[in-house]
Amino acid sequence: MAVSEQRADGEAMCPYRLVLEHVTSRWGVLVLIALRERPHRFSELRRAIGRVSEKMLTQTLQTLERDGLVHRDAKPVIPPRVDYSLTALGREAAEQVAALAGWTERCMDAVLDARRAYDETRAAAGRGNAQART
Repeated sequence: MAVSEQRADGEAMCPYRLVLEHVTSRWGVLVLIALRERPHRFSELRRAIGRVSEKMLTQTLQTLERDGLVHRDAKPVIPPRVDYSLTALGREAAEQVAALAGWTERCMDAVLDARRAYDETRAAAGRGNAQART
């Protein structure tokens, strides 16, 4: 079975899961949040996001455009100018993602406390297991 056929079958089986993956991917989240503010040119978007390769940003934008979340406006000028903005559907998705990002920011101290407690418990259990073997 060809790769394109596998992808089509996967989309047919669980299309909402693929959209969820696109929207909540590492770069998808950051693109949606950046475009909430205003349209961006490719290079502006890349700077706003930071640490994303040209290839990965291109793929992310194409995926979000295909899903109807991002609009690509290519102007026929020299040098070429391409602006990216959110569609109405993209704006709605961006608001949801921004809410999740806000929750993450508000709860970060609790998450860090939970991580510390988990790590301390695991370290203590590891020391206990090592002593039992000796």
